[in-house]
Amino acid sequence: MSKNNYLFTSESVSEGHPDKVCDRVSDAIVDTFLGHDPYSRVAVETLSTTNQIVLAGEVRGPAEVTPELIEQVVRHAIKDIGYEQEGFHWQHLKLENLIHEQSADIAQGVDAAGNKDEGAGDQGIMFGYACDETEHLMPAPIHLSHSILHSLAEARHSGAEPGLGPDSKSQVTLEYRGGKPVRATSIVVSTQHAEDLDQEAVREIVRPHVVNCLPEGWMCAEQDFYVNPTGRFVIGGPDGDAGLTGRKIIVDTYGGAAPHGGGAFSGKDPTKVDRSAAYAARYLAKNVVGAGLATSCTIQLSYAIGVAKPLSVFVYTHDTGQVDEERLGAALLDLVDLSPRGIRERLGLSRPIYARTAAYGHFGRAPEPDGGFSWERLDLAAELKSAFNG
Repeated sequence: MSKNNYLFTSESVSEGHPDKVCDRVSDAIVDTFLGHDPYSRVAVETLSTTNQIVLAGEVRGPAEVTPELIEQVVRHAIKDIGYEQEGFHWQHLKLENLIHEQSADIAQGVDAAGNKDEGAGDQGIMFGYACDETEHLMPAPIHLSHSILHSLAEARHSGAEPGLGPDSKSQVTLEYRGGKPVRATSIVVSTQHAEDLDQEAVREIVRPHVVNCLPEGWMCAEQDFYVNPTGRFVIGGPDGDAGLTGRKIIVDTYGGAAPHGGGAFSGKDPTKVDRSAAYAARYLAKNVVGAGLATSCTIQLSYAIGVAKPLSVFVYTHDTGQVDEERLGAALLDLVDLSPRGIRERLGLSRPIYARTAAYGHFGRAPEPDGGFSWERLDLAAELKSAFNG
């Protein structure tokens, strides 16, 4: 095949996947701290296994966020996902809390003081990406993978499909012709289910959710539609497999269609550029595509711990750009302050808006009235158009 004609696959996992349970718990703790003090510092990791949660990490925040409150938050998050199973139950699981105070050395580098602006919470590289394959300016395979699982989760939560369990995975392979997706060649869905449902029954529960999420005429051939290929998926979630915060970074971003800097998002307050700068890079890339300056755009940012300004800004429009990439990069730097403080203030990130990001992707979601998914706004597009056409 030529580079314009190919197959590409992305996967998603549901909110009940063991790693996503951990992401949700970590982000619920971030929200709790930010809800009490928007300047809290949080870096919390979660481990889940059979009827046990272990928390570890560093925080600096108000005394009102007590270990007792954190335990309430953790149990509520797991209850909200839907875990009331013998091997993992929100009420009966054992919780071990090993969270402690943030290192003074890290605080010294990150905090603003005197003439020093707030610095990045760590070194690292972050990528943002956007393309015109979907109305959300996301790659189609990851968008469809998320959509299938989100549809199944809504049916489970509403009671429409009581036989479904919280843990599930999806995988969508699309055929590209001339660089554009045209149909699905295979679909894989594995979902936890009640003991009394056999494989064929689960298949027919899943089928309409897949068909309704795909564009008309895109459904794959029947022999390429796989549902619970092992035949049985009753034991799932942390009872079936241990989970950790931050292990699903490709699911969280672009499904492998774009580079990833390596840093996870969940469990981190917005001074951590792993999170905030990745959101900013998506914001910039989406607005470039939204402004019609390219049909595909990758942006890389890099930072050093304790240093406010990015060390580099790289813009690549994949040979689809309508303007010079060097000029585009300069225009973005003129329009947006990419220091940690600048990102946090422009996107309103010091708010309790993160638990909702922990499943079904951090990108390609609709901006919400309270500031959730603010990095998905297209409010920079008009300024970008003006900068090149005005």
